[in-house]
Amino acid sequence: MTVTPPVRERQQRVRKPSKSIAVIDIGSNSVRLVVYEDKSRSSAPLFNEKTLCGLGREVQSTGLLAADAVEKALAALKRFKALCKVMKVGEVYAIATAACRDATNGPDFIAKAERICGASIEILSGAREAKLSALGVSSGVYKPDGIVGDLGGGSLELIDIRGHRIRQGLTLPLGGLALQDASQKSLKKAEKIVSDAITGLPQLKAGAGRNFYAVGGTWRALARIHIIQSGYPLHVMHGYSIPAADALDFVKRLRRLAATDTLADIETVADARRPLLTYAALVLEYVIRVAKPKTIVFSTYGVREGLLYEMLSEKERHKDGLLAAAQTLNTLRARSPRHADDLMAWTDRIIRVAGVRENDDERRLRHAACLLSDLAWRSHPDHRGEQSLNTITNGNFGAITHQGRAFLALAIYYRYAGLNEENEAPEDVRALVTPAMVDRARLIGAAIRVAVLISAAQRGVLPHTHFRNQARKLLLVLDKSVAELASDRLSNRFKQLARLMGRSGVVVRP
Repeated sequence: MTVTPPVRERQQRVRKPSKSIAVIDIGSNSVRLVVYEDKSRSSAPLFNEKTLCGLGREVQSTGLLAADAVEKALAALKRFKALCKVMKVGEVYAIATAACRDATNGPDFIAKAERICGASIEILSGAREAKLSALGVSSGVYKPDGIVGDLGGGSLELIDIRGHRIRQGLTLPLGGLALQDASQKSLKKAEKIVSDAITGLPQLKAGAGRNFYAVGGTWRALARIHIIQSGYPLHVMHGYSIPAADALDFVKRLRRLAATDTLADIETVADARRPLLTYAALVLEYVIRVAKPKTIVFSTYGVREGLLYEMLSEKERHKDGLLAAAQTLNTLRARSPRHADDLMAWTDRIIRVAGVRENDDERRLRHAACLLSDLAWRSHPDHRGEQSLNTITNGNFGAITHQGRAFLALAIYYRYAGLNEENEAPEDVRALVTPAMVDRARLIGAAIRVAVLISAAQRGVLPHTHFRNQARKLLLVLDKSVAELASDRLSNRFKQLARLMGRSGVVVRP
């Protein structure tokens, strides 16, 4: 007699291939493994680990990868291989940068590394590394315009980016480890090396009045110090921006601290990275002096993210990164994900009928708010506003400025907490946006509160409502099919929303 195995057992036998992707990045300073959930516009990292090996520590002076650094890197790669096996990673990609391409024993190290990883390792040329850095910024920054500078342990890559248009990049041996080695740890010699390499560089002069996108772990460490010292409320590296004049003062001050050895007391930076901070500050100082950018924008999206972005179809690459991430969160967390589509169309209609002025960026953020509108329904009712605010302000997604994060967080906060003064949003978050943006966030939050009261966050209900103007009144008209959803509470919420638009509001039912 044939016994059919239980359904669950049959499903376990026929497992779908894993969609996860691992990127092993063998840099001049760190060796890192990042595992992403899939190839998509909103792919999130499932796992991220690095080991500071210092492969490029002696390449400038000896031409070789240091023996102890090689041993440490190979040990890290063995662990990464084991982790990929534990996580059942679908695909593994491996890349190597300046130290491996410049060292005479680089090929021997790469051969050993490939045997461990079980995958071929692409040794990136300087131009290729610059391009991938730019693609990473294109993936993580909305409509970028400026110069991307990726500072690693061995090199600095520079490349011009404007939207999806990327120019030819170049590479300079100005990474922190390379400078430390070539200058024999003399800051005076290091400054001459940097000055000779950067002064008058045409690729930098093209950045005048634009953004400079700072990519790389040591520059991120500088940003972390600036965030803490300035008391900035959002401890999010990606998208953190500093006016160029302020950044210049900051890096000059860091160099003075280094001269008095007080830089070693900065506990927010890993021990192995602290000696490189001065060189990173020195390079950024000369970049600012030569390029004369308007703003320094720090990007956590770089070569690895650029590699994944390059793998996407053109259609997928051109998707809005913020809306793609918001859509993913909506799918994962909303009670009825398709309700967000109704909500976007419903708010489109009320904005149009009420004559509320809105530019493309404001419309984009409103649509993102609709996608995030059901983010916190599983939380305790008393804490939904706070939970959603923290999730959005600290969310691991890109294609949005810190000001945009704060606006979205406020809109969803008001959606849950309401508009009463005793439930006002935290002052430090409101301080990140203009008063006009706070008012608009309150309006969007109020609109979502009305919509959810009508629909219970379920799809297919909001299309049965529409809006009309009647003198200074804004009418919310319920179709016969949804007339019984009318209530005093709905009427009060709609009046509150209409007041924010400078109108009086009336709910009309057949």
